[in-house]
Amino acid sequence: MILRLIFLFAVCVSAAFAAPPKKDAAAKDSQKQLVHWMGYAEALEKAKSAPRLIFVDLYADWCVPCRIMDANVYRNPTVASLLNSRFYAVKLDADSQDSIVCDGQKNTVQRCYFDVWELNALPAFVLVAPKGMSILTVTDSMTPQELQYMLYQFLEKEKEWMSR
Repeated sequence: MILRLIFLFAVCVSAAFAAPPKKDAAAKDSQKQLVHWMGYAEALEKAKSAPRLIFVDLYADWCVPCRIMDANVYRNPTVASLLNSRFYAVKLDADSQDSIVCDGQKNTVQRCYFDVWELNALPAFVLVAPKGMSILTVTDSMTPQELQYMLYQFLEKEKEWMSR
């Protein structure tokens, strides 16, 4: 009798801590990632043949407001649709030592963040022209509505900025 109880207990504990089925995990991932993020080099390459403004989201793993933006803002269908259809959306870790070309200079992401884009807070956003030159930077946490408004403001100046 005791062995049966121990066996039942072990089965219950195993079931409680088992990994979810892959179908559920895939569904969760698709809900999390509404924005189609791409690498910085990939966005610059795509912008050569199909010009669009590049929206760069700079984050860090330790940045709580960045996580809130991921959870609330980038999961907003309107924001995601706007980023996916009118911009090349890029996510960069501000602490990264990976090399990128920012404003024509090869640097680490961290050096671009501090030295080239002159940022000092997170979350941060950089709007980059198709030729690779930064247009403007913003450091602020936003609601979905605030980011949506900002993106529409960017698009109003799109023709002017595309040639930079």
